[in-house]
Amino acid sequence: MPTNSNANRNLRPNILWLCTDQQRYDTIGALGNPYVSTPNIDQLVHEGVAFTHAYCQSPICTPSRGSFLTGMYPSAVHVNGNGNAHFPDHPPLVTRTLAEAGYDCGLIGKLHLASAYRRIEPRVNDGYRYWQYSHAPRDDWEKGHDYADWVRSKGSVLGELTQSIEGVPAEFHQTTWCAEKTIEFIQQKRDVPWLASVNIYDPHPPFNPPQTYREMFEPAKMPGPLFRESDLQQQKKLEAVDFQSKGRAPEELDIRSPIVPRSPAAGGSADPASAGARDAKTLQAAYYAMIKLIDDQVGRIMEALEETNQREQTVVIFTSDHGEMLGDHGLIQKGCRFYEGLVRVPLIFSCPGQFESGVKSGALVELVDKAPTLLELAGLDVPERMQGKSLLPLLRGETDPSHHRDFVRCEYYDALDQPDGTFATMYRDTRYKLVVYHGHAHGELYDLLADAEEFDNLWDDPGAQQLKLELMKRSYDASMLAMDRGPRRIGPM
Repeated sequence: MPTNSNANRNLRPNILWLCTDQQRYDTIGALGNPYVSTPNIDQLVHEGVAFTHAYCQSPICTPSRGSFLTGMYPSAVHVNGNGNAHFPDHPPLVTRTLAEAGYDCGLIGKLHLASAYRRIEPRVNDGYRYWQYSHAPRDDWEKGHDYADWVRSKGSVLGELTQSIEGVPAEFHQTTWCAEKTIEFIQQKRDVPWLASVNIYDPHPPFNPPQTYREMFEPAKMPGPLFRESDLQQQKKLEAVDFQSKGRAPEELDIRSPIVPRSPAAGGSADPASAGARDAKTLQAAYYAMIKLIDDQVGRIMEALEETNQREQTVVIFTSDHGEMLGDHGLIQKGCRFYEGLVRVPLIFSCPGQFESGVKSGALVELVDKAPTLLELAGLDVPERMQGKSLLPLLRGETDPSHHRDFVRCEYYDALDQPDGTFATMYRDTRYKLVVYHGHAHGELYDLLADAEEFDNLWDDPGAQQLKLELMKRSYDASMLAMDRGPRRIGPM
């Protein structure tokens, strides 16, 4: 329970915002996964509030990030996909608002509000004073790639390391670099509160952790994905809908390049010519190995907070931008689907003495709820344009932790560079999930109380047609009410 006085609550805290890339909700030991190793993230769960049903507003990087950094849906920000030329200067990012209110803001790692294809993405007025940029663990820019420069400063070349079948060694890894630069930032002397936005690239593809971490996870001991033979028929029906992979059985996933190598410890070969392993359990082991490295580096950052006596005045957030299919229903990576593994992500808030501790909230929450929460933490008003709803009353134990929203939404509007240009929306309440693929005859409807693993699609079930119609109306109403309606009305005409 919180012990600080209301006066202490009014102090503006530091904010350590840790955001991984493409990490599913079910990848944390303290939240029920016995196969991963996440003792440091587990500690955040034990001393904070973990939202077990947090949903991104798009299953793709740029629209999701643009959404939670503005507190608005991707369609309202008018940033609906990856690969864009630029990000609009309005609405402002929450980091800019905090910087204007006196926060010292730092960006470490990925931003991805606009295309980073063979370039450093153009910045808007984002509020970041400290800037250490790394879109991805690649060295394909001539200058300005801070992570690649750091690797070179240590006597290695990133482009060469990424070609190794053993992965980039942990000491040169982007995850390690993120921790190094975050520690550098939080150790700086200042007399104002700070915000560190730490954006780790993993566990994003190519699923290629350092060999030393890969050997910690044996594929044969992995649980495998959620899969039934009927999934292949389901994905066949949806082949015209954008996705980064095609439906495959767990033994032969649609892993294109690079092929996930088997570790010698798991009975495979270290020879690049014969090391390919396309099965779901090998993929799962590699994914968990990446998360283990993330957890180790989170531990280093938390130690730095303790050593600088800043822990008690720092709100720590751990989350991700969206999930990863990881073989579930025959798919890997991301695209226009809305299965739980893809749209549901970790979301943990921890601040000893200010927030509740050891709370696992099953309330439906959205990532757009983060921006208004941060503004309220800083003592700022939440602007009318924000569609998020502050989590602060729940974090402080002032409201019922089992309820925050009646439903959550997710959007996909031509988000990837794919020929079909799919548009789709998801509406999910406490029991049902409806997915409408606009312009396509096929959709999805699941009763999540009876079918939590989303195997039984009721879309064409004769007995579910009235329910589908009602949910379609609710989804349509929610989409219309989320629309950006333009300038604020100031008069009758």
